[in-house]
Order: sequence, then C-alpha cells, then structure tokens
Amino acid sequence: MADGGSASGNHSSDSQVYCAVNGKRVVVIGAGIVGASIAYHLAGNGAKVTVVDAAEIASGVTGRSFAWINTSHSGPDPVAQLRAAAIREYHRLETELPDLKIRWTGALTYPPGTDRRPSTPLLSRPQVLGIEPHLKNPPQQAVYDATQGALDAVQATHALIAGAQAHGAHVLEQTQVLGLTTHKTAVTGIQTASGTIKADVVVLAAGTGITQLTETLNLTLPIEASPAIFIRYRMQPDRVNTLISSPEMEVRQGPEGILLAAEDYLDDTLENRPEAIARRTAAAIQNELAGIISIEPDQACIGLRPIAADGTPIIGYLPGIDGVYVCTMHPGVTLAAIVGRLVSEELIDDQASRDLNACRPERFFQA
Repeated sequence: MADGGSASGNHSSDSQVYCAVNGKRVVVIGAGIVGASIAYHLAGNGAKVTVVDAAEIASGVTGRSFAWINTSHSGPDPVAQLRAAAIREYHRLETELPDLKIRWTGALTYPPGTDRRPSTPLLSRPQVLGIEPHLKNPPQQAVYDATQGALDAVQATHALIAGAQAHGAHVLEQTQVLGLTTHKTAVTGIQTASGTIKADVVVLAAGTGITQLTETLNLTLPIEASPAIFIRYRMQPDRVNTLISSPEMEVRQGPEGILLAAEDYLDDTLENRPEAIARRTAAAIQNELAGIISIEPDQACIGLRPIAADGTPIIGYLPGIDGVYVCTMHPGVTLAAIVGRLVSEELIDDQASRDLNACRPERFFQA
C-alpha cells in the first residue's frame, strides 16, 4: 500500500486512543507529501491531527518521485486553477517552513509542445546553450519556464510533518490501519492493532491504498496504479543547471552532483526492469551531455502513481456516509501545497471550495 495502511473490516473495539479532547479531530491516513501537506495545514488551523502510516514517512510513491513542480498541461485541464496556483503556494510554504528546500532552476523543454503558455519564452539554439552549455545536441528551439522548480520529495514531506508536529499533530509510523470504525451512516475513526483512534473526519490520503479502505465501506473508487521508473545516479556536479525534459532524457541535478532521471515504465520483462532501464538511460545521458567522467546508478525503482480512471484528482467527502474524505491525485508533488491548504479549509470551515468542484468523488457514483 502506497503511503498508507491496509484495511479489513470495521467497527470499534473497547481499547481506544483519543485523537484529542477539543477542536475537530482529524485522522490522516498516509504520510506521503499529500497527506503531510493536509496534516500541516490542518494542524496550523487548529485541528487535532493524527497522521497514520503503515510504513514510514514518504516511504510510498512520494519517495520514488521525480518531484518536478510542473504546471504545464496539454489538452483540456479540469484542474487548471489548481495548477496555476501551485507555484505561488509553494513559495508561501517556503516562507512558513525554513526547512523546505526547493530549487527554482526553471525547466527546459524541447521540442516545444502544445502546452506552452504564451508568456513562456521560446529560446533559440544559442540561448539554450547559454543556459545548458553541456548539451551535445542542443535543439533549434526550446521552451524555458523560469518559474518551475523541483524538490527532494522525501525531505519536503519530513518538513511538512515536522511543521504539523510543531502545531501539535501526532504521527504514528509502522501502524497498520485494520479498518474504519463506523456508527450508523458515519465513519467515527480507525482501528489499529493498538486500538481505536476516534475522529470527526478520517482523510484517506494513502495513494493506491485508498481503494482497500473504501471497499470496506462498500464503495469502489477507480484509482489505478500507474507505474513510472525513478532513477538516481552518482555523477560529477555542474553538468545540468535546469530541469531538462526532451525525447532523449528527463533529468535534473542536485547541488551535490546527484542526477535524477524519470523514465516511462514499459513492461516487466527482463530487458525492461528498472536496472536495465537505468543502464540504457545512462548511455543516453552520456550521448546528450558533455564532460561526463562517470555515471553510476545508485537507485532504480518503480513508483506507483495513483491516477483516477478519468485522470482528474479525487478530492472530497465520500457520498452516502459521513466523516470520510478522500484526497488522491497525480501529480501529487505539484499540487500538494495548494490542495493541502484547500482541503484543510474545507474540513475546518465546512465550506466547499469551488476550486475543487471538478474533483469530487460523486462523479463516480452518479447514475
């Protein structure tokens, strides 16, 4: 289960762990970057928050994310308003959380696609080389969006969790969720091996693990596990200045020289396993970047991205039962800051956000 816990059965036991005495009690299942952002914003707004994860903080798909804060999108976009606010919201978080480290390097994309905003400059080949002088095969034209950036998703999640804890949130790692406790037509908390945690609202932010939890309520959400390959290389520093996205490679480099790459998942055959993809990608990177002395894979793994069947995030209260709220999306890193704030406001103020209207779970249960 990605960033969350498994589920089986419901109803409460005599052993109870109380989330809080005063204020709205919220249990967040899933300590990935989305759950962490929700917990941080809730705790900062006075909620009594408990975060529960079956494994560790950022141990699911968050820890296997390329973590590009990418606001571009091709085709119709039901969440265009959320994407438009994503970068601004991350700048807000930077002022609130000094430990949140974001590298605003900009992103260089070629060939230019249909998703280019009119305000984003189109660079010539000499201009591209001015930004990325180590490119062996610079394109004739490229899009450069200076507003975009990337972060260490694991470090960012820990910073958000620490911020939530500073506001009184409790975090339970290695805690399996055995089920959701219910009373009549409402979810009243969660059941763990240590007992029951009562809550006014339970937030399901466990990525691909959400379906196990909703099925205990006889509700099925069409959340698919979309695989992608994440690779980390050891390489000398200062080869890549921006984030480069091209047909040959999608890479970015940290200040210590670590090079991160993202690749499409093909299949589970031997020649397309992550280790084999990492070797082929390394060769492609060497063909594209000058001056590489050595490039050694340090990590190659598959991340399972939670994507709804229609591609739009699923955010909101489940229909037909009170007290349970779902939040899952791709791209989770890009939208975590803005969605964390909007979700917390909905839960605290009991006022629906119009910006989340396209994301409501009801769309999957309408006749």
